[in-house]
Amino acid sequence: MSANTRSRRTFTALLAAGTLALTLGACSTGNSPSSTSASASTAAAMPGGAVPAAVPADEPFGAACAAVPKEGAGSFNGMAKDPVATAASNNPLLSTLVAAVKQAGLVDTLNSAQDITVFAPTNDAFAKIPKADLDALLADKAELTKVLTYHVTPGRLAPSSLAGAHKTLEGGSLTATGSEPDFTVNGKSKVLCGNVQTANATVHIVDTVLMPAS
Repeated sequence: MSANTRSRRTFTALLAAGTLALTLGACSTGNSPSSTSASASTAAAMPGGAVPAAVPADEPFGAACAAVPKEGAGSFNGMAKDPVATAASNNPLLSTLVAAVKQAGLVDTLNSAQDITVFAPTNDAFAKIPKADLDALLADKAELTKVLTYHVTPGRLAPSSLAGAHKTLEGGSLTATGSEPDFTVNGKSKVLCGNVQTANATVHIVDTVLMPAS
């Protein structure tokens, strides 16, 4: 083999190796649109190119949240696994509300609803109602249903969307004012522990029973 032939073959081999190196380099640096976009997003999200941590969902807020059990079915984690009427039945703050829901025959209705918000009066909220009036309300299924469904609105109202007027399942509307962590509903019912999640609802625990317009 002549020296010229060997030189041409050596040059051709080096050229092929260089082309392969360039191709592999292009792949490894992510020149495809998807990898370039992902890299840019990560770099924009965190200084130094660090991978950003997952952002946690909004958590419950309010002073009364401390009274919610830390563990078990009545805890925040436990309630998140059950539909709203079942979840409320495991929370000791809401036993009177649960009894009223059962009396009105609304357990299945609430548990089967999708993406609702429930303003849930505490036991102390019901205790503000004179006993004779409360007994009369519990004995009148139609009126009790009207009052309870007034506490329910379509859609999950997060703290960022809580302030404002909201249509209720009863047919009327209620109005929340304020900002996290201080919200008031209809001018008098304070949100004691808000943004509690259940499997199908967001719950805002309030200190006064809401009454629809007559």
